[in-house]
Amino acid sequence: MCTGRFGFDPMNTELLQKKIRSFVTERDWDQFHTPKNLVMALAGEAGELLEIFQWLSSEQSAEVMKDPKTAIRVRHELADIFVYLLRIADKLEINLEEAVLEKLQLNEQKYPVKLSKGSAVKYTDLKVTPTSE
Repeated sequence: MCTGRFGFDPMNTELLQKKIRSFVTERDWDQFHTPKNLVMALAGEAGELLEIFQWLSSEQSAEVMKDPKTAIRVRHELADIFVYLLRIADKLEINLEEAVLEKLQLNEQKYPVKLSKGSAVKYTDLKVTPTSE
């Protein structure tokens, strides 16, 4: 059932940001939450997620959630990344739902299905062929 204004039920990012804001305020951490510091923290958390996958083969990485200990680490690192992403957006007053939809629309233009389907080529290198016109 699609009830959201975008044709789907969006995640309630505003509620999550409110909870995060409250968590931060209770600890008097807002003084440390400059956009620069938050972006650096986001990069650090992404590095922690990367560390889990660093030496795995492609096949092992696809099976990572089958190990309960590793699965919880992946879940927690993704949550940390998402919290920092939400916090950055909150501090910069960016509506992430709108930003994602805007970016998807741009990517649809950059990567038309006829030219990009099944290809990992960057949009600047996609070539128009007689059959793709």
